Amino acid sequence: LVSQWSDPDALVRGGRERQGILWDSTLRRDLSDFTDRMLLMDTVTYLPDDILTKVDRASMAVGLEARVPLLDHRVVEFAWRVPLAMKMRGGRGKWLLRRVLRRYVPERLTDRPKMGFGVPVGAWLKGPLRDWAESLLSESRLRDGGYLDPAPVRDAWTEHLSGRRNHQSRLWTVLMFESWRETWNIGGASFAHYDR
Repeated sequence: LVSQWSDPDALVRGGRERQGILWDSTLRRDLSDFTDRMLLMDTVTYLPDDILTKVDRASMAVGLEARVPLLDHRVVEFAWRVPLAMKMRGGRGKWLLRRVLRRYVPERLTDRPKMGFGVPVGAWLKGPLRDWAESLLSESRLRDGGYLDPAPVRDAWTEHLSGRRNHQSRLWTVLMFESWRETWNIGGASFAHYDR
């Protein structure tokens, strides 16, 4: 939930986001380059918490065991020794990997932009899911739930509906949290007294 919001402490009542790996003083000493710290952050958070989880669930759903050869520990150790200039060039990542692949795969494939599997959540929230979302994001519901400050959520919802900003990811995390609360009857009066 809080990873989608720029100021999670302002979203979650009484919240204090745990300091992550980027605040580790030894990390700053050992990885002085900011880009290397970002690569490490992706390696220890985004990769296992998002990408690998999706691959595992999607493959297991159809009875497949997926393998990730680029995550073999020897490949990862080698990749960390490769200079940054060989990892990224001209704002594009995987430079060295692309160069090696060109020996075996046509360049039109190695240089093709990523093609995700995007779901039009933003449009759905303005269309067929709007009433459902509005009920879960109502100011009174959020206030009475006691967990989230309604103001930033309502601001994001208003901006999203007006088309000024696309807050689909931020709103979706709140919607899933509120839907979970509703399903399990969590929160409400016992938490409403907690105010910042």
